[in-house]
Amino acid sequence: MRDLEALKQQLRTFAADRDWEQFHSPKNLAMALIVEAAELVEHFQWLTESQSRSLTAAQREPVAQELADVLIYLVRLADRLDIDLLAAAERKIEINARKYPADRVRGSATKATESGD
Repeated sequence: MRDLEALKQQLRTFAADRDWEQFHSPKNLAMALIVEAAELVEHFQWLTESQSRSLTAAQREPVAQELADVLIYLVRLADRLDIDLLAAAERKIEINARKYPADRVRGSATKATESGD
């Protein structure tokens, strides 16, 4: 399983086999997604910048599990809302490229709304 469509289908089947569709409303999935994102953040909460870039093997697996949870809920939410995640990401990258031209923002973490332009 190496593509988003296959993952979406596998998650649909997983939910249907357990009669969980009734619980997978966009609201519930969005809330579950943010909970999982918060659990991911917990793994980095007290690490330095340097430590966060070089996780130990013992730290990597739980982080991988939380990333998987985030992805699962994100894909499930997009499926329930009939949103093509890859197409949405492509559109968003195009918007960001216009908003943050490389020659103007290179090396800066300033948001477009803070640039003073």
